[in-house]
Amino acid sequence: QVQLVESGGGMAQAGGSLRLSCAASGRTFSIGVAGWFRQAPGKEREFVAAISWSAGITSYSDSVKGRFTISGDNDKNMVYLHLNSLKPEDTAVYYCAASVGGLLMRPVNAYNYWGQGTQVTVSS
Repeated sequence: QVQLVESGGGMAQAGGSLRLSCAASGRTFSIGVAGWFRQAPGKEREFVAAISWSAGITSYSDSVKGRFTISGDNDKNMVYLHLNSLKPEDTAVYYCAASVGGLLMRPVNAYNYWGQGTQVTVSS
């Protein structure tokens, strides 16, 4: 099993920045890909970004590409999401996820482990 704990959410103004952190513990050697998803009220959970655990290859959704950056620190078993140029439509609960697979997949059901989520609220 892998446990994931997010932190770093909060409130920001449009154009501002936040950094989300995700601490992984347990069988972290089984992680192939780590990802970030988000879910706004009344909407489905959607892919935001992913990073391959060993190679550091990244993938982003079109809505955040160029504004958000995913990074990882394997030594510390941490994954980060840097949110820049925030928009009100970025408001959502952000979830860290991990997959035992090795491909940078986007579907929610491709990920085996999930954190509890952290709220990000962006005001205009």
